[in-house]
Parts: sequence; structure tokens; C-alpha cells
Amino acid sequence: MLDPYLPLVLMFALAGAFALFSVTAAPYIGPRRYNRAKLDAYECGIEPSPQPIVGGGRMPVAYYLTAMLFILFDIEMVFLYPFAIAADKLGFFGLVEIALFIATVGFAYAYVWRRGGLDWN
Repeated sequence: MLDPYLPLVLMFALAGAFALFSVTAAPYIGPRRYNRAKLDAYECGIEPSPQPIVGGGRMPVAYYLTAMLFILFDIEMVFLYPFAIAADKLGFFGLVEIALFIATVGFAYAYVWRRGGLDWN
């Protein structure tokens, strides 16, 4: 009864065993050459400093806006995949709905572009 799923279960078991083995064996097998640079916090290649970030200690908002806009438009575009798969079954109603969806996304994109959300000043 569960014979078709046996390879899948074995693959997951093998992946889990490999992950567990790798995590437990790494401290014993890996090199132990610690220095000051390895013990410091990693900050994207920038030399860590105890001083706050330039500009009053705040990150520029452009980073967060760009990330949120990417997530927003990325998730909206993911909704196009089910339509692409079932386009022939939806008919004219589906075509109108997806056209409205794309128009809404287009208006949002134009609004963000017009407000300067995509500019890197």
C-alpha cells in the first residue's frame, strides 16, 4: 500500500541522517584556527566598529523600501502561475480577471515609480 512512497521516505531519511551527521561531526573534524577576525560579528565585509552607523545610527529607509517592494511585486507575480497553468479552462472570465489583476499591479508599479520608490539617491 505504501510501496510507491518508500523511495521518497528513504530519501528524506537519508537527507536527515546526512544533515545530522554533518552538524555533529563538524566540530570534531573541522579546523580550529580562531583569531580576532573570526570571532567578530560579520557585517557584510565592512570592518565592524562600536560606533553607530553614519546618519544618527539609523539605516537608510531605501533599503527597507526596496526589500518590501521586491517582496510585494514578487508575491503578486507568483499569483500569475496558477493562471498560466489553468488558462484554457478559465475562458473569457479568467482572461478578464487576470487583465484586471495585471492592471492593478501595473498601477501600483506606476505609483511607486512616480513617487520615487525605485530611485537610488
